[in-house]
Amino acid sequence: MDAITEARSVPAPTHAASEFFAYETECRNALRPLLTSLLDMAESAGWNRRTAASTLMFLAAQNLSAASAASAGG
Repeated sequence: MDAITEARSVPAPTHAASEFFAYETECRNALRPLLTSLLDMAESAGWNRRTAASTLMFLAAQNLSAASAASAGG
């Protein structure tokens, strides 16, 4: 099963961002299956799962830094 062609959607939150713990938990639960699927795909392609996970953490941090820089500059 190819997760990219399957094209799952991310459900909208039901908790307000001000309800930090419930909001964050809900986000984790929404993204977990997508992340697992992406890591499974990377592993199936021959990548080491730990390396793929580490790379995703790096890319997520880089994306957040870029978004912060863009909002501060514009």
